[in-house]
Amino acid sequence: MKKIEAIIKPFKLDEVKEALQEVGLQGITVTEAKGFGRQKGHTELYRGAEYVVDFLPKVKVEVVLNDDMVDKAVEAIQQAARTGRIGDGKIFISNVEEALRIRTGETGAEAI
Repeated sequence: MKKIEAIIKPFKLDEVKEALQEVGLQGITVTEAKGFGRQKGHTELYRGAEYVVDFLPKVKVEVVLNDDMVDKAVEAIQQAARTGRIGDGKIFISNVEEALRIRTGETGAEAI
């Protein structure tokens, strides 16, 4: 099993969710996040005072899935989240040793 973590722009969430459903994934976890990468934030003007917005709003999407679904899911996220501009985000893939469904006690692939 693998875990995919994708940091994307908030307005792309619905497109990413629909793309993942189209490739057959059922469950995702979404967390609001703030951060910056190469874009390093930006400067804004508020009531005549200039200030730097270091942390930009992002959304973190997490999915745990079987190894055979990883390529399809990554491609779906990449296509749906891409705007072609800086700050589109990142995708991280890591191994998951075990999964357990609390309600039924199912483990492994049955738990996801």
